[in-house]
Amino acid sequence: MTGTHRSGSGAGHGPAEGGHWAPGDRILWRYRDHAPGPGGRVHIARPVTVVRDTEDLLAVWMAPGTECVKPVLADGTPVHEEPLATRYTAPRTTVRSRWFGAGVLKLARPGEPWSVWLFWEHGWHFKSWYVNLEEPRSRWSGGVDSVDHFLDISVYPDRSWTWRDEDEFAQARRIGLMDPRQAARVEAAGRSAVALIEGWGSPFRDGWQDWRPDPAWGVPALPEDWDRTPAHMTS
Repeated sequence: MTGTHRSGSGAGHGPAEGGHWAPGDRILWRYRDHAPGPGGRVHIARPVTVVRDTEDLLAVWMAPGTECVKPVLADGTPVHEEPLATRYTAPRTTVRSRWFGAGVLKLARPGEPWSVWLFWEHGWHFKSWYVNLEEPRSRWSGGVDSVDHFLDISVYPDRSWTWRDEDEFAQARRIGLMDPRQAARVEAAGRSAVALIEGWGSPFRDGWQDWRPDPAWGVPALPEDWDRTPAHMTS
């Protein structure tokens, strides 16, 4: 598979005719925090390029070197360095930071409570798939929003798999970031994802590990209004 590019496409445009973005459009892939009430604060924002957007699949590419927004503790400490007991209660802020690893291809099917990410080593050596359990994404004119559900699954080329971040999922339950009903839904989603993996269904069987981005795409810029809707993405 290779990327396709629509000349002159740029984000800032809403979804294309029929409610879909065109290949080459630039959008934001965002996550909100777990604050109570309808919709938390955006604390993760990643400019991405649309690879495919259909009734069945949204595929986007996050290029190496992309400037993103991520959460950190109020004193600047990376979140993963904070002890688990206080990781989700210590005061936080957000910072701009570049994605220095190889790029990431993200695949999401409408209504599904996870997205699947593909990781490569430098030199396009395929490393793994990553199933990120999350709220089904809500679409808006400049991108998609979700809420992360802590629990994840790594899937390897030999079709083996392993749970990730079970400790963080348990801690989120202990401190009330997830009530029992929501936690049960996440666990059920995880079981469904495992069944998909063990049956080697889409997208694992679809050859996305051989996909490559269009070199003409470049790296989308992070807009100043990344935390607001609509956000303005420049071409």
